[in-house]
Amino acid sequence: MARYITISTIGARPPAVSADVSYNDAVEIMIRHLTAQIEQVLPDRPDLIVLPEACDIPANYDLTSQAVLSDYIGARSGAVLRALTCLARDHRCYVTYPSIRRLPDGSWRNSIELIDRNGEVVSVYDKYHPTIWENEAGILSGEQAVIASCDFGRIGFAICFDLNFDEIRARYVQTRPDVLVFCSMYHGDLMQNYWAYTCRAHFAAAISGTCGSAHILSPLGKSIAASTNYYNYATARVNLDCRLAHLDYNWNRLRAMRKKHGRKVGVVDPGLLGSVLISSETDEFTVDDVIAEFQIETLDDYFARSLECQARHRPAGSQERTT
Repeated sequence: MARYITISTIGARPPAVSADVSYNDAVEIMIRHLTAQIEQVLPDRPDLIVLPEACDIPANYDLTSQAVLSDYIGARSGAVLRALTCLARDHRCYVTYPSIRRLPDGSWRNSIELIDRNGEVVSVYDKYHPTIWENEAGILSGEQAVIASCDFGRIGFAICFDLNFDEIRARYVQTRPDVLVFCSMYHGDLMQNYWAYTCRAHFAAAISGTCGSAHILSPLGKSIAASTNYYNYATARVNLDCRLAHLDYNWNRLRAMRKKHGRKVGVVDPGLLGSVLISSETDEFTVDDVIAEFQIETLDDYFARSLECQARHRPAGSQERTT
């Protein structure tokens, strides 16, 4: 059945603060900044709002400085989190809160806290691949790929440098979230598209830094919505009841599906890729129902069958390849 949600992502660059501004006042400045950024997308009534990495750290603060890590974050305490939980509760939406946090044992993490519609933190993801400078500043690595179960589906997370490494991506390939949230200071370019396509997930990116931008990609790795030079946010209504299929062996099946169900099903062909995105656009059946009805082979099943066929037809005496 059609499972639409509205995602808003904000590529806001944090403001710098004057050297004579106290840490307590800097916290208030950042709360006002984040509130103003979020207010831009509230008319769209989003189900999920995505903010960029270290969203509440002033742009001119050095994250390798122990004074910033201890004194500023000490002054911040839970003030920003409280402000965001109020926004989430008042507007009945999920909000990501990416920032640096201190654990009870005194260690540091670069994290995303997910706040639900009731204003409760329901999941925390710690950056799996911090940069060298983060590690040297005492910011430690996360230990797992996190999947958060929301009332609309399942969310996975990645932060900045994570996008360069296959280990964490492969974990999401296995766990298959509906949406991947990417909070970053680094854009990632084609890696965003690659992650969306290989994880078969919608991809919501919020990026600050010098290339501040916001993007929402389909599981085909194609742009659905993006910020512009005028607006630093993007909002899209996306259907999570969707699956990828390769065109091979499916041409007639897709034709029959569309002939019977018409606009009750969607088929998006990006061209060149050989894969299409199938979705249910009705409350009468799910995308899996219609795939079963017409015996459409999904992309992953087709790739698995291809590998099995290759193994059977490997030359006699050849060694099995590792993949």
